[in-house]
Amino acid sequence: MTQLTEQAAQLRRLLHQYAHEYYVLDNPTVPDAEYDRLFRQLQALEMAHPELITLDSPTQRVGGAPLPEFAAVAHRVPMLSLNNAFEDEDVESFDRRVREGLGINEVFYDVGPKFDGLAMSLTYENGVLVQAATRGDGATGEDVTRNVRTINAIPLRLQQKEGVPFPTLLEVRGEVLMFKKDFDRLNEDQVAKGQKTFANPRNAAAGSLRQLDSRITASRRLAFFAYGIATCEGAPLPATQSAVMDWYAELGLPVCKERDRVQGAQGLLAYYQRIGEKRPGLPYEIDGVVYKVDSFAQQEELGFVSRAPRWAIAHKYPAQEALTVVDAIDVQVGRTGAITPVARLQPVFVGGVTVTNATLHNEDEVRRKDVRVGDTVVVRRAGDVIPEVVSVVLERRPMVEQPGGDLFNPQQVPREPAYSLPKTCPVCGSHVVREEGEAIARCSGGLFCSAQRKEAIWHFAGRRAMDIDGLGGRYIDNLVELDYVHGVADLYRLKLDDFLEMKRRADERDGVTPETVAQGKVATKWAENLLEAIEASKNPPLARLLFALGVRHVGESTAKTLADWLGSLAFVRHAPAAVLRVLPDIGGTVADSIADFFAEPKNQKALDDLLDAGVQPVAEHAPNPSLREKLETASLLAALEIPRLTATRAKQLVAIFPSVVDLAHADPGKLAALPADIATSVQQWLADDGNKTHLAELDAWCTTLLTALPEESEVVQGVFTGKTFVLTGTLPTLSRDDAKALIEAQGGKVSGSVSKKTDVVVAGAEAGSKLAKAEELGVAIWDEAQLLAALPG
Repeated sequence: MTQLTEQAAQLRRLLHQYAHEYYVLDNPTVPDAEYDRLFRQLQALEMAHPELITLDSPTQRVGGAPLPEFAAVAHRVPMLSLNNAFEDEDVESFDRRVREGLGINEVFYDVGPKFDGLAMSLTYENGVLVQAATRGDGATGEDVTRNVRTINAIPLRLQQKEGVPFPTLLEVRGEVLMFKKDFDRLNEDQVAKGQKTFANPRNAAAGSLRQLDSRITASRRLAFFAYGIATCEGAPLPATQSAVMDWYAELGLPVCKERDRVQGAQGLLAYYQRIGEKRPGLPYEIDGVVYKVDSFAQQEELGFVSRAPRWAIAHKYPAQEALTVVDAIDVQVGRTGAITPVARLQPVFVGGVTVTNATLHNEDEVRRKDVRVGDTVVVRRAGDVIPEVVSVVLERRPMVEQPGGDLFNPQQVPREPAYSLPKTCPVCGSHVVREEGEAIARCSGGLFCSAQRKEAIWHFAGRRAMDIDGLGGRYIDNLVELDYVHGVADLYRLKLDDFLEMKRRADERDGVTPETVAQGKVATKWAENLLEAIEASKNPPLARLLFALGVRHVGESTAKTLADWLGSLAFVRHAPAAVLRVLPDIGGTVADSIADFFAEPKNQKALDDLLDAGVQPVAEHAPNPSLREKLETASLLAALEIPRLTATRAKQLVAIFPSVVDLAHADPGKLAALPADIATSVQQWLADDGNKTHLAELDAWCTTLLTALPEESEVVQGVFTGKTFVLTGTLPTLSRDDAKALIEAQGGKVSGSVSKKTDVVVAGAEAGSKLAKAEELGVAIWDEAQLLAALPG
């Protein structure tokens, strides 16, 4: 009994401590779930042994047929994401920016819950639901109309009041979700059927909505709330967001009753707190609230920044947290060699999933939080997605005694030392480097590191890169691990026997006997398909090849810029950083990364190996003639990033030294014409012989490039040069990307909206408001056949 008494006393002490930290100090050190767990433990102990109950115990407080796939839907208006606020200060800053942007003292906001579901766009024509599409990537979603029609909460026809203008086209934005009670019922049914349960209502809603068999969707109880408007034609649009919500209710669309209209930052914060208090009792899950400037005129005045509106923000509630123990700290090696510490955890249920790993971000972060093996830590699913270690519960840290203490005050130290990042890569043994000013350390092994090799090949083969269909992670792992592929060029040297042997060895390693082998047959079609896909990838557009190389900071847009402006792989692979900096949308960091990549001999060798293996980009062309202007000496000198040499000072320097090579052999005395600090900076830069060599190489390279530029009279004009096109609907044979590529190849521009400046609208099946707009403006309308007929040859 003494042991149970001590256990109860310890539980009471911890609960009192945590309650004090939470309610008095407002500085909790453990999540609510941990407090609840200890409370239940004490409660069970006291129920089994009533004699352990004390007056101060915390327990005594009074208190249709399946579809083959979904069709793509291009959104008339992009479904943009919102920026997030996490603290009161973030909300106050948002309100201040809005007021300053509008030049007024007070702003009214429409506010509502941020539902934890799936964003949806509903299109009604003359009041009838004609299309439902998921958000997708914001520009293009999936057509889920058949499934959405099974959701009873969504009206198939809008309600119309006599004498009230009715929209001919209405695009409603909202959220498909599953109520908590329906989620519980669904999981009960899954258990009864012996099937896998869903982790949370959001996953259940998303999984139910994206069923190819709409009969399955119909069997699930999904709900919907409208929260925004994208398009309205044929009826006057209300002047405010809150008025639109009232109008939606009149039309029979579900709107959330928890919405409100408030004034200023204090109104926003009060609403956040009010909904936060209601959150546990709401029939659905939310992860925050959304604030929108109520007036549409004010929204339009504020506009957008990047991919998010300036007039709206999502205020997130704290992510769910739990306690667990760190069993080990490992490191992961990424495609670019980035070394990321990862905590291996004792399994813990957080935010609807069981978490066993959590990111520690980088060495500085591990040391700042002082995470050690054996520590009890608070784990959070940051943004309810990525698990991370938030903090250490220091009072639970394993300690050991060491000499020097006394009987009553033994001296204790942590059992485990502070964490240090490994000096060598755990995958290949190469030394780990960390550049000055960077938080991320990287493996120096490059192509020699199998971890980077796998990721590099996976990226290289991806759909947006070389598009090697079927070459997934499992095959890549086996090709690398079984020593068939050491670099991307090796893919193009593989034979049928290599794939078959690889499969046999992998099966033996994994203890697998394929059914076809057991029957005395050897399946070869999969290998033949892979070889065909590899062969078909040998002649990609230059932009795709550049993206596929995995150059740090080079995404699809930057790769296209390099291809469009420099024209050929030969020019791209030898372009100096100064030249890259003058290209559109390529800053200093990206330019240096590209130049550094191609300056590395092993990368140049890997590229040569690719060319030797038969890879050759198609449709290479002469450099863009506009480079003449961009490669003027003043622009190049400014791009050299000589300290204190601004664009204006660079022009002054050109007046003294007309060419780059002239500067390489500069007479220091001539620099006196510049301000003293500029002259000193340039002179110090030129004192480095390496910089003089760089100037000479830059001059020689630019001379070669300029020689390759076509004269203005030689520039071939495409049949669509100077014309603006808009694509709408589904074309019979061409995808949206294919049609756009054909138009751009002939000098045309493809726009996302119809205006008086539009020359041609190319319309396919199910064309919507863009077609109507073109007819209204008298814009030429083509079908696919007319587009193809207009192309040369």
